[in-house]
Amino acid sequence: MCMSIFSALVKADKTSDPAPTPGFSKLTCSEAEHAISGNLCRCTGYRPILDTCKSFAADVDLEDLGLNSFWKKGTDPADVDKLPEYSSGAVCTFPEFLKSEIKGQMKDAPVVNAGEDGWYHPKSIGELHTLFDSDWFDENSVKIVASNTGAGVYKDQDLYKKYIDIKGIPELSVINRSNKGVEIGAAVSISKAIEIFSDGTPVFRKIASHLSKVASPFIRNMGTIGGNVIMAQRLPFASDIVTVLLAAGSTVTIQTASKMLCLTLEEFLEQPPCDAKTILLTIFVPDWGSDNILFETSRAAPRPFGNAVSYVNSAFLARTSGDAASEGLIIEDICLAFGAYGVDHATRARKVEEFLKGKSVSAPVILEAVQLLKDVISPSEGTTHPEYRVSLAVSFLFSFLSALGNNLNAPNGSCANGPEKHGKVANDDLPIRSRQELVFNDEYKPVGKPITKSGAELQASGEAVYVDDIPAPKDCLYGAFIYSTHPHAHIKGVNFRSSLASEKVITVISAKDIPAGGKNVGSGWAMLGHEALFGDPVSEFAGQNIGIVIAETQKYAYMAAKQAIIEYSTENLEPPILTIEDAIQHDSYIPVLPFLAPQPVGDFDQGMSEADHKILSGEVKLKSQYYFYMETQTALAIPDEDNCITVYVSTQLPEITQNVVADLLGIPYHNVRIINRRVGGGFGGKGMKGTHAACACALAAFKLRRPVRMYLDRKTDMIMAGGRHPMKAKYSVGFKSDGTLTALHVDLGINAGISPDLSPLIPAYTIASLKKYNWGALAFDIKLCKTNMSSKSVVRAPGDVQGSFIAEAIIEHVASVLGSDTNVVRRKNLHSVESLTKFYSDSAGDAPTYSLVGIFDKLASSPEYRSRAEAIERFNGGSRWKKRGISCVPITYEVTLRPTPGKVSILNDGSIAVEVGGVEIGQGLYTKVKQMTAFGLGELCPDADKLLDKVRVIQADSLSMIQGGFTGGSTTSESSCEAVRQACTVLVKRLKPIKEGLEAKSGALVPWSTLIAQANMASVNLSAHAFWTPDPAFVKYINYGAAVSEVEIDVPTGGTTILRSDLVYDCGQSLNPAVDLGQWRARSCKGWGSSRTRTMRGTPTGWW
Repeated sequence: MCMSIFSALVKADKTSDPAPTPGFSKLTCSEAEHAISGNLCRCTGYRPILDTCKSFAADVDLEDLGLNSFWKKGTDPADVDKLPEYSSGAVCTFPEFLKSEIKGQMKDAPVVNAGEDGWYHPKSIGELHTLFDSDWFDENSVKIVASNTGAGVYKDQDLYKKYIDIKGIPELSVINRSNKGVEIGAAVSISKAIEIFSDGTPVFRKIASHLSKVASPFIRNMGTIGGNVIMAQRLPFASDIVTVLLAAGSTVTIQTASKMLCLTLEEFLEQPPCDAKTILLTIFVPDWGSDNILFETSRAAPRPFGNAVSYVNSAFLARTSGDAASEGLIIEDICLAFGAYGVDHATRARKVEEFLKGKSVSAPVILEAVQLLKDVISPSEGTTHPEYRVSLAVSFLFSFLSALGNNLNAPNGSCANGPEKHGKVANDDLPIRSRQELVFNDEYKPVGKPITKSGAELQASGEAVYVDDIPAPKDCLYGAFIYSTHPHAHIKGVNFRSSLASEKVITVISAKDIPAGGKNVGSGWAMLGHEALFGDPVSEFAGQNIGIVIAETQKYAYMAAKQAIIEYSTENLEPPILTIEDAIQHDSYIPVLPFLAPQPVGDFDQGMSEADHKILSGEVKLKSQYYFYMETQTALAIPDEDNCITVYVSTQLPEITQNVVADLLGIPYHNVRIINRRVGGGFGGKGMKGTHAACACALAAFKLRRPVRMYLDRKTDMIMAGGRHPMKAKYSVGFKSDGTLTALHVDLGINAGISPDLSPLIPAYTIASLKKYNWGALAFDIKLCKTNMSSKSVVRAPGDVQGSFIAEAIIEHVASVLGSDTNVVRRKNLHSVESLTKFYSDSAGDAPTYSLVGIFDKLASSPEYRSRAEAIERFNGGSRWKKRGISCVPITYEVTLRPTPGKVSILNDGSIAVEVGGVEIGQGLYTKVKQMTAFGLGELCPDADKLLDKVRVIQADSLSMIQGGFTGGSTTSESSCEAVRQACTVLVKRLKPIKEGLEAKSGALVPWSTLIAQANMASVNLSAHAFWTPDPAFVKYINYGAAVSEVEIDVPTGGTTILRSDLVYDCGQSLNPAVDLGQWRARSCKGWGSSRTRTMRGTPTGWW
């Protein structure tokens, strides 16, 4: 079965349908989706991973059960002989040899010796208290764990010498059912608790349903129910589980050294934080039955499933009497529990409960209850979005009470006889459905075929080697950044608080360790400017590197960096500039070189004079977005002889990394070798931002003459990353009564952070995307703001995402003023070929290449679209609290071709090694290069497809392949492929005479191996290098696409659900349709996240 899953993952990006191993029963598609809700892929794997898992699931009808579940439908008829042999006596059991091995490991607890490090696993509560009473027990150096999943929320602040694992204590794993309720041991996993509650009365089933939305399946499988409760009691943890259990009337049993106590969960939460010696034994949840009991839970979170802490959660239990159909329900008793709204732990709304007891639910009662609740729910100071959290709590209570009323769905007593009750609504349990249409041909085969991604087998099996997978060299040391927590301050000194972690520090590398002749640089491009590696003597933003802790393990380095105490002074320094408004007020800007600045189009004043309507003041604000690549910034530096150094680094810019490291160390570029085999996700974040880790490791290795590596923890990575540029756009727009635009002026502020990075490119990218509509005339004033924030950098489609969003916001505004259909306004202002040439003078191309109008009409003008729009109008007319919308958004994406090198070498055995300037970051670059190599040499081989297996694209090496440039901008693959094709052309020219001579002699086709052997004997140069440069007349071109999305909004909470999205993308003749389709789907997911769920949060000073 494991091999089947592996095989399916490898082939998932193709059109084939991998079949599961016969003999295994299948999950439903919905169950498969929920089971992998904790799996992440940041790019082309979004759909393939899901499709792979769904290929092992089947939602079968009754007549399909049994026989046909073992093979695909539509194949051979059902054959009983194909079924596995059945034995009634066979029982699936855990292998005995593994049981014995585990028992052997757990036989005896370790001997307790004072001062000894180790892992202890007591087998009873008595043994646990024996450990507590030992002289070596110290709360500061001993950590008690069951599964230690809490470390994912609250990171350890220091090292621990000893761990006590309590999961093996039988008393903590009890499960007792009775007619009174369910008692669950504190060490029972959340998944097991879900299983227990699922088989019970309605209250229990609702608890199980809510718990299934906590964390992810992997965390729930390991994390314990008691661990979650204890964390909520000791820390301000936004627990969903505690809120639900609180409303269900749960009690807990705890034990200290002297006594055992049974407390209500509410009493337990109100106690002072438990010390380490207080053990939570069990949790009891009463069985409320089903008569006259209503129980409802709610949560609002950035994502409905998978690792998202709630903004607010709630659970309500009511005992009622009366008849809802006649006089209405009377609330006999009620419990209202709320959590995660900005207090230490879940609480009950006692005032509201007392008010509701004994009352019949009516509109005035509901109104009074929600007014009372607004006074009860009071987020503590510093809580993000406090008003929104209060409104969520009110919405949850309103929804619950409305359901108890007699035909009540609103405070005014009106009845919503709509789709919420009588129609099809969005359902989390419905499986995701999708289909795709690919157009490709064999004209240039194997180019254009959806072949399996190069290296897929290695990635699916876990054998692919990334930078941090490289075995540590002998005497390797590890580094971690010490970063500033102040946005603008003098650094007076760095010390360490006394701790176990600080004892592990070998040294701290700082600016004073930069060699003579070196520069304090951590990233940058000579044309635009650099960013310092160290904030010295002034920290210019929160998150700036102050020093590098060096220790013997990565964990020691992490923990030691947390113990750093930085002494600051703000004497004689101006207050930090943190926002676009601050920067404009202080004239703090980063210059944009004239040749990078975008140019206006037409006469704005004339356009405004022609307008029938004018919007003189509109505003759009856009926040930042983090990259969230799977592999954080990482590097390994190995010093060599003669002041040389080799750095393995996860980067999209090997050439620039080489230059910056050499400038830092004060050595020639040829002394620095940058090697990269593959990057675990980039999206622009492994560009300029990737060089800091390389520089830090290189400097430490150069000074200490020992290998040094680092792998940033996620928090450090997020603090230092910068991310997408926040923007603020103010606009004035003129338009005619029929929706025709006549003029647009935009005042655009861009928060670039502290250094240029690649920010001077962003204005042109933003305006290029804004130009997707014919504005008549387009004018703008752009300010690239320098602030005391981490420098922003390129993030997937940098500037284009923001420009497109701003354009759509303006179009929506215009349509709103006119009372017109937004798509009518969009369609009317799509470019003609003439206006396209006017707005995109460098990239418009020939008329046949302009496909946007056809794409838009295919989606927005189709009968199906009109039918869906009418259905949505009917839905909204009958639905008060859920609304739907549908919209078609066109996209233009201007790209630039860049000079790119390529090298093809044929070895003696006929195998082929290829080098390109680009880096494999998961986008399928090496796959396309392999295809192009096979095509380019295909003239010499009877079957070009057979050459694919002979091609290997080798890792990027800055000394072997110079002028590699950077990987980004969506043109690296085609540029690299063209360079490789040109190199292949050189080889074909050299080898063709030999091939023709051999065929003339033999009268038959010459095998590839024979041709290469003969060429080698004839001393033919079997290696060719090419440096492709684009035609000056064709440096830029435009990609076109469009998407129709149908979205449902929950009015009380603001929650959104994408019901359906249709995407059309014109990518010309695809080099690999499977890869390009994956990229297009992934771009859509990234875009959805940018506008819905992936906003970066932090304090006003830029600190987290």
